[in-house]
Amino acid sequence: MRPKLIKNDHDYRRALKRAGELMDARPATPQGDELELLAALIELYEDEHAPLAPPDPVEAIRFRMEQAGMEAKDLVPYLGSRSRVSEVLNRRRPLTLQMIRRLHQGLGIPADALLGELKLRAHGVAS
Repeated sequence: MRPKLIKNDHDYRRALKRAGELMDARPATPQGDELELLAALIELYEDEHAPLAPPDPVEAIRFRMEQAGMEAKDLVPYLGSRSRVSEVLNRRRPLTLQMIRRLHQGLGIPADALLGELKLRAHGVAS
């Protein structure tokens, strides 16, 4: 198969099939180069036609809590009060920029995971 731009789902499925056939290709070989080009074309098509949703901030917080063996009360220093923690975890209150900073700095939660909600609001998308 000669790599070409992926313009529709049929092209996409063909490219995925061919990439699967080439998965064992060694780098710096004609097959390895073809696989690399197909991967770039597939990624371009997926970014345009099936973009990933931003991570859910509450799920990121819950995941970190589980990793660290934390309870809701342990989030008070980062979110402000027990009632605020409850509101955030139950999605009744959005994260503020200050909360995001504290969670990122104190618990090491990636800022991108916490900013998902703010990014949507900044782009005028209702959550």
